[in-house]
Amino acid sequence: MRIEEAVSASSKHLVFAYYVTGHGFGHATRVAEVVRQLILAGHDVHVVTGAPAFVFTSAVDSPRLFIRKVLLDCGAVQADALTVDRLASLEKYSETAVKPRAQILAQETEWLNSIKADLVVSDVVPVACRAAADAGIRSVCVTNFSWDFIYAEYVMAAGIHHRSIVWQIAEDYSHCEFLIRLPGYCPMPAFRDVIDVPLVVRRLHKSPKEVREDLGVADDVKLVILNFGGQPGGWQLKEEFLPSGWLGLVCGASESTDLPPNFRKLDKEAYTPDIIAACDCMLGKIGYGTASEALAYKCPFVFVRRDYFNEEPFLRNMLEFYQCGVEMIRRDLLTGHWRPYLERAVSLNPCYEGGINGAEMAAHILQETAFGKNYASDKLSGARRLRDAIVLGYQLQRATGRDVAIPEWYVNAESQLGRRPSDRPADFESALVESVIDDFEILHGNVQGFPDTVAFLHSLTELHANPKRRESRAAASLFNWEEEIYVTRAPGRLDVMGGIADYSGSLVLQMPIKEACHVALQRLHPSKHKLWKHAAARQNDRGEATAVLQIVSYGSELGYRSPTFDMDLSDFMEDGKLMSYERARKYFAQDPSQKWAAYVAGAILVLMTEMGVRFNDSITMLISSAVPEGKGVSSSASVEVASMSAIAAAHGLNIDPRDLAILCQKVENHIVGAPCGVMDQMTSACGEANKLLAMICQPAEIVGLVEIPNHIRVWGIDSGIRHSIGGADYGSVRIGTFMGLKMIKSKASDELSDMQTNGVNNDEVEQDDLELLKQEASLDYLCNLPPHRFEALYAKQIPNSIIGQSFLDTYKNHNDPVTTIDDKRTYGVRFPTMHPIYENFRVKTFKSLLTSTASTDQLTALGELLYQCHYSYSACGLGSDATDRLVHLVQEVQHSAASKAEDTTLCGAKITGGGSGGTVCVIGRNCLKSGEQIIEIQQRYKKQTGYLPFIFEGSSPGSGKFGYLKIRHRTGSRSDVRMGYTSDEGSPI
Repeated sequence: MRIEEAVSASSKHLVFAYYVTGHGFGHATRVAEVVRQLILAGHDVHVVTGAPAFVFTSAVDSPRLFIRKVLLDCGAVQADALTVDRLASLEKYSETAVKPRAQILAQETEWLNSIKADLVVSDVVPVACRAAADAGIRSVCVTNFSWDFIYAEYVMAAGIHHRSIVWQIAEDYSHCEFLIRLPGYCPMPAFRDVIDVPLVVRRLHKSPKEVREDLGVADDVKLVILNFGGQPGGWQLKEEFLPSGWLGLVCGASESTDLPPNFRKLDKEAYTPDIIAACDCMLGKIGYGTASEALAYKCPFVFVRRDYFNEEPFLRNMLEFYQCGVEMIRRDLLTGHWRPYLERAVSLNPCYEGGINGAEMAAHILQETAFGKNYASDKLSGARRLRDAIVLGYQLQRATGRDVAIPEWYVNAESQLGRRPSDRPADFESALVESVIDDFEILHGNVQGFPDTVAFLHSLTELHANPKRRESRAAASLFNWEEEIYVTRAPGRLDVMGGIADYSGSLVLQMPIKEACHVALQRLHPSKHKLWKHAAARQNDRGEATAVLQIVSYGSELGYRSPTFDMDLSDFMEDGKLMSYERARKYFAQDPSQKWAAYVAGAILVLMTEMGVRFNDSITMLISSAVPEGKGVSSSASVEVASMSAIAAAHGLNIDPRDLAILCQKVENHIVGAPCGVMDQMTSACGEANKLLAMICQPAEIVGLVEIPNHIRVWGIDSGIRHSIGGADYGSVRIGTFMGLKMIKSKASDELSDMQTNGVNNDEVEQDDLELLKQEASLDYLCNLPPHRFEALYAKQIPNSIIGQSFLDTYKNHNDPVTTIDDKRTYGVRFPTMHPIYENFRVKTFKSLLTSTASTDQLTALGELLYQCHYSYSACGLGSDATDRLVHLVQEVQHSAASKAEDTTLCGAKITGGGSGGTVCVIGRNCLKSGEQIIEIQQRYKKQTGYLPFIFEGSSPGSGKFGYLKIRHRTGSRSDVRMGYTSDEGSPI
């Protein structure tokens, strides 16, 4: 719903209670504008805030404004201007709003009644909505995001034990009558009804000319305002950061900060909107206040991404849509390579022509609501119980019967990733093949009939057709079309059996899926390499052309990832020595928006370290993956394998697929810092279509390929919950597993010592026991311990859990090179120890059953093994509500009367990979009815959660079978004519 009216003076006096979140000044400044409009209409406004009073009193000078200094939430805790501490944010919110909740509700209810509030407004304090309901007062929220959406990512990544915070916040918001939604909004599923208004921005007090006169700045001086809300940690401004003829105006600089002569501190009382309107561009971090004022006053915004703030992609898209945003790499911000970004910014022509009267319109809606007007849908009125919803990989809650409101651009971006070749018209593929053959000469290899490979090659020809997406524009300048390009392909994988038991030495059964990652790579002498402008500026500063790595990764608009990464390859050398893996991990982690590059660039360092390869030429890479991220189907492994395969092909390195997989595991373990086993990379490199790769992970022994019988079919169903093997749960379970191994070895050593001390008879049984204990005292892998030996001798010795320090005091270490014990943390031990021991047995049984006679009993037994694995994951702490829901739906369908009449269709399901969300593997009879039931489960899950899960079906070979393509663009091809392209065109962006 959109309202087009503005507030007008009222003859009736109203009282508003306006709650403001404790996160930053942006909320307070926009609230001040709405409050000003309400007071102009003749009403009293009581502002409840933790922000300084001057933020409001400087905008509103009226006896009708009342400031009450109370902090009822804390927002995001920031380590510095660009870094959010996710766990600290959750812990502070718990201290601020959760533990004293009962006291807060009683206090606020009493206060609201004491001031006789007519309406409660929240931006966007959750408990305010519940307090209003308890006081019997209507409430409305005004915002572009809600804290349940923001905190959901923090919970998933850093604080799973704080999960109840998200539920409580959503429940509080559900008491709100409706939402006044601001532009650049995020999904906010807890709200029932929505009214959209234009930008809420502070009005100007002075003209740009007046501001320049006040500052004493000539018209020919270019101004940039630095608006970070505090400088990033360890950052020192230098004169050379700005080009000649520029002056930097610094907001929030402390009095003790010394600035170079071409920078100037702004007074604390300086009115920022006036300064922004007078500047040629702004440099800062994205927030609603900075983004909205940049758009409103057409000030180009050079922004640097913040870490882990879900609001940012939506505001970033809004800026770029209206040609008002330029992204700066954090490394260039801190090292002062600003010139190319500033020059790009001043060349923009911001085109936002929408309204900036959102404050007036919001005030009008609030006034009419307080008078009694009902904007909410009758059928949805009243407090209701919420149910689960899954939005963009986070498990949230929503109101029954309402669709989750996700911006159209974001939905489209997701659907692009989910698009499959089979979704296209029947004649599309043949036309695409013809186009690719015309555009490219294939010098080596074969597309092997893969529609996705043909589509990827076709996408290369479209790079010069004036692409609109920023990542496509960056990719368009990557390649020299007169030179050879290498193309590789590596699929994701579906974990059928084995999963997290891989690092304990289990047998695993993995299926390469149809979805794959493609990499296009070009190797060029530095003198021929087309550099992006900021990379060229960096080289110019050095005064020499050196080998550079430039990468573009598609799909970045869906999250924190920056679409591009570049580095000088010489950065891998420090004082004549190769950079260590530990140093490389820190190098890539310093900017979370570019941490993804470790999966790609890390392959170069691993090849340098492990094989002595040296890279003297520049490398450009385009990464395009159809393997969805965070769904537990090894998107990271497919990127690693495809990237290393391309690098190897371009440099003439003949690496066996098994060895390449082990090298890729080193990338993930040592450079990315994710403690994964090797099965993901091995399947992506060595797998074959429609076969299960059977591998004993000790460390990587391929024992064969297992045919999937024709009467059996395997599916994957995405739960929608983001999965990460770098997450806290996966790592803590792995630590618990290695703790259990150490305890078992210690127990075996003690038993062996006792037997030797007490003497051993020549009795054959005792001799056998002695040999077993010797083996178990030096056990390399938990999976080499049979279940009966575990139960007979060790099960009772393994505690349910242990504090890290207690374990270290007793056992010194856990002998796992890729995880570190937190001495203060409590680790589960019993179930993480039991799981791989029993899982190895289940996998062996599953493999044997696949070759047995086809029967209903065979299917039932296979399904039962999957179910046992699933519940063992949950016992370890690696389950999730969403994957449990999918498994339960499979069970409901399996045991339905219709399924029994078909003599068993679907027969089992389990969580996969690292757990904690991701994808569920389903097994069943290969028949039409089973496929229909999978679709039924998909639709029922959507009805329950609001999320339509992606279904994985089909298989494709690993990178080893695909090999590589070597291609060259044909001069004078139809694409040249169609695009008007010649080899001299196309300059770096």
